Amino acid sequence: MKIRKTFVKVLAGVLGLAILLGLAAWLFPQHILTVDSGPVKADVMVVLGGGGPLSSSRPERALELFQSGVAPLIICSGLGDTDARKEYLADSGVPVADILLEPNSHTTRENAIFTIALLHARHLHSAIIVTSWYHSRRALACFEHYAPDIKFYSRPSYAGYARTDWHPKRVSSFIRVEYMKLIGYWACYGVCPV
Repeated sequence: MKIRKTFVKVLAGVLGLAILLGLAAWLFPQHILTVDSGPVKADVMVVLGGGGPLSSSRPERALELFQSGVAPLIICSGLGDTDARKEYLADSGVPVADILLEPNSHTTRENAIFTIALLHARHLHSAIIVTSWYHSRRALACFEHYAPDIKFYSRPSYAGYARTDWHPKRVSSFIRVEYMKLIGYWACYGVCPV
């Protein structure tokens, strides 16, 4: 009987903690999902593909960072996104020779695996990941998981960061999906988000 009461108390505590964490995740996704390394410099920037309606903010952020001198090279990663992003960056003044492409990845995991191969081939030891704010935690964790020998930083785009932008840009749906993907990547690939 005593063991049963203890079990019920522990279960109630775990359930209460899960509810609190879920509530925090829903109320404060900006603070939970966003990882920004602050002012850093690296050998290269990696601009991830995808991103839905906010996808154009990723190369814009990379351009801003490139112009401030944080990295001399940019890798555009992601199936279907690389040519348009290269064109945008080149038209905006980034020398074509400073833009590399990884055009085969379908997922964040593949972005990491395929891009890391490029980094190793070019003997690059540090990289800044440029993606959307709500994707930055999983993206950084994924790259760090697959290449612990390379130093990775995160400098996300903040497009759609304000709650007032969430409805018109469908950011809420990306946030919900991102939480599921964080758990999925941890369970399936061992990519720990913390």
